[in-house]
Amino acid sequence: MIKKIGILTSGGDSPGMNAAVVAVARCAAMYDIKLMGIKRGYNGLLGLSDNPEDDIAELNLETVLDIADQRGTFLRTARCDEFKKPEVQRKAAQTLRELGVDALVVIGGDGSFNGAMRLCELGIPCVTIPGTIDNDLGYTEQTLGFDTAVNVCVDAVRSIRATSRSHDRPSVVQVMGRNAGDIAMRTAMATGAEMVVCPEMDWDVDELAARLNSLIAKGNTRATLVIGENCWHKMKEFDWRKFLNDNGKTIYPGEPLNAERLASILKRKCNGIEARATVIGYTQRGAVPSASDSAFAFEAGHLAVQLLNRGIANQAIGLRHGQVFNMPIADALSMKKHFNRELYDLINKL
Repeated sequence: MIKKIGILTSGGDSPGMNAAVVAVARCAAMYDIKLMGIKRGYNGLLGLSDNPEDDIAELNLETVLDIADQRGTFLRTARCDEFKKPEVQRKAAQTLRELGVDALVVIGGDGSFNGAMRLCELGIPCVTIPGTIDNDLGYTEQTLGFDTAVNVCVDAVRSIRATSRSHDRPSVVQVMGRNAGDIAMRTAMATGAEMVVCPEMDWDVDELAARLNSLIAKGNTRATLVIGENCWHKMKEFDWRKFLNDNGKTIYPGEPLNAERLASILKRKCNGIEARATVIGYTQRGAVPSASDSAFAFEAGHLAVQLLNRGIANQAIGLRHGQVFNMPIADALSMKKHFNRELYDLINKL
C-alpha cells in the first residue's frame, strides 16, 4: 500500500508544472498519502545543489495552495547528466528508500522519463508526466507548456507583423522547440506567416530568398519567416560568412549563424529590403500557463496518483483525442514524433 509519494520537476521548466504538483497534492490528500517535494530535479535526490538541506520537504495542501497558476516551477528544476550513471541511479533509489518514499511522480521531458525508467528497474515505482514546451514526445499529442509557449509566440508574431505592415519590412522570428518544429509550425499556421523553417527539414537560404522576392513582387513587403531554434545545422551548404563579409557585414571566425544574420543575408539577397530579426526566447517558458495546459496538468496529476495507489507503475501519462491516458514509459519513448510535411509545404509554397 502506498503511504508516501515523492514528486519532482526535471529538465527545462514548462508552464503547467505547478498545476500538476497541486493536482498530485490534492489527490494524495484524498487518499491520505503523504507527499514529499524534491527540489531541483534528480539533483535533489543526490545532494548536488547549493542548498541540499532545502531540497526535500513534505508538501501539503497549504504548502501548494496558491501555486497552480504561478509561472515556472515551485519545486525548481535542473538537468542532471550525472543521473545517466548506474551508481548515481542506485544512490537516488537508496535516498528514496531512506526517506520512506514508496513511489515517485516525475514531471519532465525525455531525459527525465529515462531517469524514471531506471528507477523503476531499481524497484522504485514511477509515473511520468510530460512537461516540456517542445512537444517532442511522440506518444502524446500535447506536453505541458506547449500550448502556453505557442500562445506567447502567436501574440509576439502578431505584434511583429503589425509593425512590419507599418514599415513595409519582412521579419525573421526565432522560436524555441529544440529538435521539434511544433512551436514553429503552430505559430506560423496561427499567424498567417508566409514561411517556416523547422529542424525536421533541410532548408536552402536561396530558396527562402526566392520565396521572399516572389512575395515582395506581389506587393507583400511585410512577410514573416518563423524559424525553430535548432535549424541552423540543417541549412544546405552555403558559405554565409564569406557572403556577408563580401557584402559589407563583418563576421568573425567562430561566430554562429543566428536569426539576425539570416535577416542580414535575406536583405542582401532581396535587393536591400530591410529585414528585421526577433528572438522570442525564454518568455515562452516563463509565461502563465494556459487553460489547456493547466487542465491537462490537473488530469495528469490526478491519474498519476490513482495509478500508483493501484500499484500500477512504470507508466507515462499523455493526452490523446482530448483524453488523458497511460502507457509504459519504454513504449512512450520508442514512439517517433510525426511531422506534417503537407502543412509545412502549404505554408512555404502558397
